[in-house]
Amino acid sequence: MNWWLDTAKIPSQQAQKVAEARQLQLTKPTGSLSELETVAVQLASLQDTSHPDIQKPWISIFAGDHGVMQENISAYPQAVTRQMLQNFATGGACISVIAKEYNAKLQIIDCGSVGEAYDYVGVERHCIRAGTANFVQEVAMTEDQCRAALDLGRNSVEDAVAYGASIYVAGEMGIGNTCSASAVACFLLDEDAEKLTGVGTGIRAEQLIHKKKIIDQALALHQDYVGQDAFKALCAVGGLEIAAMTGAYIRCAQLGLPVVIDGFISSVSALLAVRLNPAVRQWMLFGHQSAEYGHRRLLEELQANPLLKLNLRLGEGSGAGAALGLIKLACSLHNNMATFAQAAVIGEKV
Repeated sequence: MNWWLDTAKIPSQQAQKVAEARQLQLTKPTGSLSELETVAVQLASLQDTSHPDIQKPWISIFAGDHGVMQENISAYPQAVTRQMLQNFATGGACISVIAKEYNAKLQIIDCGSVGEAYDYVGVERHCIRAGTANFVQEVAMTEDQCRAALDLGRNSVEDAVAYGASIYVAGEMGIGNTCSASAVACFLLDEDAEKLTGVGTGIRAEQLIHKKKIIDQALALHQDYVGQDAFKALCAVGGLEIAAMTGAYIRCAQLGLPVVIDGFISSVSALLAVRLNPAVRQWMLFGHQSAEYGHRRLLEELQANPLLKLNLRLGEGSGAGAALGLIKLACSLHNNMATFAQAAVIGEKV
């Protein structure tokens, strides 16, 4: 039943060695392109090729609503979740523009938003439940509901692999989900809300204080249930979309598909994935460090070096999407720069 515990693929050490050797032959001082070299070598290892590429990127947006919205912890009403789903599908959202820019396949999945049944062209509706429960009063999801959300992520990745995707990005949408993500992070890192909670969509100072209190209340309520169990932390205070991204990251590693991690909420899912299946970590590239308070702490825990620092805090996969351009450039440099021999340039002395 717990498919997420299955073994992840092992990146190719041979492809990594070949890529590292090629970097030493290119017409530049050794290491002078720094992270652009690192990304190319990592992708070569993950894709088991001497010429890595991301010509067929896949972006999945997972959406869900949150019962903790009853506690007035967001600057936006819950109805925005549904409205943004339609905006994604009609091409008006930031990630929609990014997907078009990089010719990426964009998949939009409603894991469980609040409202009546609907039919938006381009949105896959999988209503596990109409938003999570208010985790200040009870667990956000039952264990079966959490498994169903993890399965949505797994299925998305299987679709991406069948499509022939070369790299995978997961984004999220859900008013109130920074509150949920902060609560999960507190459990995973054994820290209180003060250290891991930010303004999210831009709440006022007094709302931020209230938000931290709400999270601390939830941590106290669910501590005995959660203990040190990452899966139970996800059930207790997580979101359907957070669970789906967690499942997606794990399945990417199991099927050998490189993944680019987005911002704070995506990084919480990444940490959940790594806690559930540690070998998943090596399949992750990190797109950016967001402006959301606590993201740096998560990146440190994941031993991640993000490619960009643009002070973004939008979510929906936007930072990871922005990093696709840099990753594409890294591949192009690795594949197309001349070697010292090809250019008849004298290389560095050994």
